Amino acid sequence: MTDDTRWLDTEESAAWVRLVALTELLPGVLDQQLLQDVQLTHFEYAALMALASAPDRTMRMTALAARTNATLPRLSHVARRLEERGLIRRFPCPTDRRATNATITDAGLGLIDEAAPGHVETVRQYVLDALSPEQLRQLYEIAGAVLGRLDPDERLTATACQFSEGPAIARAG
Repeated sequence: MTDDTRWLDTEESAAWVRLVALTELLPGVLDQQLLQDVQLTHFEYAALMALASAPDRTMRMTALAARTNATLPRLSHVARRLEERGLIRRFPCPTDRRATNATITDAGLGLIDEAAPGHVETVRQYVLDALSPEQLRQLYEIAGAVLGRLDPDERLTATACQFSEGPAIARAG
């Protein structure tokens, strides 16, 4: 029996360990700020942002699950909590009664407006301000290369985001 395993060399192992640490620590930092400021998790914020940017501020739950990279049961659980808080409304899809749509309410839009400044500041403090412009471009390219493997069908909006060649434009993320 031959061993065809492509073991990690020292540099690959070091990069991998740092990436795993980043993916474990960053969600907690984002959740902590949003929970403190507006009692939302980062996932809830992402779902609200997806609805806010959708045509008519409405999406099918299956499309929202794909957009947020969630299972439908997880999204349904989160949607129930958001609906109880008056941030979204769910209703049968008018063109396919088997499907359910979700729409963000005015209260949900207001909460996003309230949450966005603190969220953007947290993103800047812990990620963006730590990088030079060249490192930011490298991060974009590296994340794109990995996302191309993880999300080849570009279900997530992150996969299709384009890096600007011109001056940076401020936007809530």
